[in-house]
Amino acid sequence: MYHQNSSRSSRPFRNFSQRPNSSSSRGPSRGFSRGPSRGAPRRFGNKINPALFIKKAQEFTKIEESNTVHQFEDFKFEPQLLANIKAMGYQKPTPVQDQSITEIMAGRDLLGIANTGTGKTAAFALPLINEIIKNPRKRVLILAPTRELAQQIKEDIRSFTPGLRVYLALAIGGAYLREQIADIRRGPNIIIGTPGRVMDLGRRRVINFAQFDTLVLDEVDRMLDMGFVADIKLVVSQITQAHQTLFFSATMDRKIETLIDTFLKDPVKVMVKTTPTSSHVDQDVIRVERYQKESVLCDLLNKPEFKKVLIFSSTKLYTEKLYVSLQEKGFKVGSIHGDKRQNQRIATIRSFKNDSLNILVATDVAARGLDINNITHVINFDQPATYDDYIHRIGRTGRADQKGFALTFIDA
Repeated sequence: MYHQNSSRSSRPFRNFSQRPNSSSSRGPSRGFSRGPSRGAPRRFGNKINPALFIKKAQEFTKIEESNTVHQFEDFKFEPQLLANIKAMGYQKPTPVQDQSITEIMAGRDLLGIANTGTGKTAAFALPLINEIIKNPRKRVLILAPTRELAQQIKEDIRSFTPGLRVYLALAIGGAYLREQIADIRRGPNIIIGTPGRVMDLGRRRVINFAQFDTLVLDEVDRMLDMGFVADIKLVVSQITQAHQTLFFSATMDRKIETLIDTFLKDPVKVMVKTTPTSSHVDQDVIRVERYQKESVLCDLLNKPEFKKVLIFSSTKLYTEKLYVSLQEKGFKVGSIHGDKRQNQRIATIRSFKNDSLNILVATDVAARGLDINNITHVINFDQPATYDDYIHRIGRTGRADQKGFALTFIDA
């Protein structure tokens, strides 16, 4: 366990409250943490036992060492697609790909349960791309819970399609509606979107749901948590022709079970038992006085082992203030939260991916769906609201067969 010496001399975050014996005449700070006075901001994660934030990483099996039945050549992909797969450096299918691709190519409905980071996107994208090559009239609708995940799915699919006539369009909130409408009216093979924007474009008669022969629901558990059930049901009800439906989720619970009979017809069930991503993460806490939190954070960020860091803050306001403060101190940092324009969020994530930035401050909008390689550390500057949120946060590190580290600040 990390402990912070209370005698630190470095300047604390400018929006934190002054030390208890401060003689400042300005009154209480209007920024971050204040004492238990009236109007103090909501405390996050107080009900979570701090002991749950402490755990050593376990040994894990690399994807390349996992047992699979098929090679990519066995799926009889079109030559250019197979060449693109090889060019991406894929050596062999992951378990979820190994068990799903043949079934999807056979046109069957499928329920896939596997952790994030196990290759789920390629599991549905590769067979669907192959079908589009053979039948350019094929139309696929992919729904994802967040803009970031939708954007990432588009980028992942695009990485498999060089030299192929496979056209994509994005339908997400926070982006220019006119451009999205123009893209969709060109007749793309695949539309990837969030439920709210997709339904909006449906009402505007830009998207005709009756044209789709394949529906993919990614991160179903997250979409249910976010209250998208009604939108999803409405979309499905408007896909009038016989269609293939693919469900992918990291978890399986009663809420999902109740939807299976509604959406899926005699589905193949692929349940890949993998070690939870959090098991690959060394987890610890840092006990620190609230007014010293940013000082301690800066000390950590200056350590050479903190190469690529994702910092979670509790609110959009806190996130932006911490981002500005770290930027003023010379760190290569960006931020994403719900008040950022979509083009800003995309640009920031791209910069974080290509290492133009090595620190990203975010709300829980980044806790799901972001698949960014080589994040060495996740730091919970503010404790999450629930333990489930915590698991999703720290799951951003310890990916792609690498060990990760997670630190959570708790009050000293």
